[in-house]
Amino acid sequence: MKPIITASECASESAGARPPVLLDVRWQLGGPNGRPDYEAGHLPGAVYVDLDAELAGPAGDGGRHPLPDPEAFGAVMRRAGVGQDTPVVVYDGGQGWAAARAWWLLRWTGHRDVRVLDGGLAAWTGDLTTEIPHPAEGDFRPKPGALPTLDAESAAAFARSGLLLDARAAERYRGDVEPIDRVGGHIPGAVSAPTTENVDADGRYLPAERLAARFAGLGAENSTEGVGVYCGSGVSGAHEVLALEIAGFTGVLYPGSWSEWSSDPSRPVATGPEPQ
Repeated sequence: MKPIITASECASESAGARPPVLLDVRWQLGGPNGRPDYEAGHLPGAVYVDLDAELAGPAGDGGRHPLPDPEAFGAVMRRAGVGQDTPVVVYDGGQGWAAARAWWLLRWTGHRDVRVLDGGLAAWTGDLTTEIPHPAEGDFRPKPGALPTLDAESAAAFARSGLLLDARAAERYRGDVEPIDRVGGHIPGAVSAPTTENVDADGRYLPAERLAARFAGLGAENSTEGVGVYCGSGVSGAHEVLALEIAGFTGVLYPGSWSEWSSDPSRPVATGPEPQ
């Protein structure tokens, strides 16, 4: 199943016999909570899910957005109407990072029918509503581990012997700036691959063949154990994992990402452009 869905496909399925559960996960790094925007207008039937509070655990040694407790996450999904076999479509304001985080979490906990609305809310041409839905509770029971993950040690190993992609902006990878975490730079051996280069000017994913060419050029074809991915805190990295899936590669997320790695002064940090 393709991990993304167009706005027209979503509208058609929503009007059909087996409509998907719609999750609105609008979020901005360091920005205001997305709930007011949701209440001002959202896709009919969509339920709001808070990334910081419901798609992540408390910040700490595991990073700024560690994985949520699976049972707590399952409770959130059930309240939103998600069932074991219910199709789910997730959308955000258009950047795609938050939607990809929700997509990845559902996949990681065993849900098999979840897609991201390509282009987010900006791609939707239908009516919006301010009506807050109250769906019947779903029966989704999370089974974490359905997707592989990396920790700090295995991420370092990927960087040494495979391919580890850094999905952050290139200036943060180089260490030119670091607006959030303790120190700038990157995991030694990681390759810069900003997630913003996975999409067009409208925030829609590039065609599969263009993404495949991009990742092949970064070395994905030579990595036999998949492609490791990290970002700042495991959010935009999920977007890169989704892009890799579109391209036909297996992406393995390091959920703790740079916020976890850089919190430990004993871990090595590289700066500057990657070696040629």
